Amino acid sequence: MSFCAVINCMDGRTQLPVNEYLRRQLDVDYVDTITEAAPVLILSEQQDSNAAKSIFERVNISVTKHGSKTLAVVAHYDCTGNTADKDKQLIQLKTATQRLAGKYPDVQVLGLWVDSVWKVSEAC
Repeated sequence: MSFCAVINCMDGRTQLPVNEYLRRQLDVDYVDTITEAAPVLILSEQQDSNAAKSIFERVNISVTKHGSKTLAVVAHYDCTGNTADKDKQLIQLKTATQRLAGKYPDVQVLGLWVDSVWKVSEAC
């Protein structure tokens, strides 16, 4: 059994395309999905908040118990929890991936963008 983890928005429109993308791209059996409203906003600008601490606790479980070697974080079009435009969200995404890479140096960290037709691409 192989795992990766993803920090995704709670928006259900992003779940299936992101999980399918990660399973296909990383050739893993399972995707541990950690959901939060506007995770890139939280991880880039509110990293000391209770929400950020909760995200890190859940990532720790995936990394230590399931052996996840890759962690993705997702930003997306039409995010209700993060009304910033795409350019701003991509800046937040880059900051979030850098912070996660610093916290989990033995884990590959990907930054994913989901566009208006729910296509997933690697942004950073």
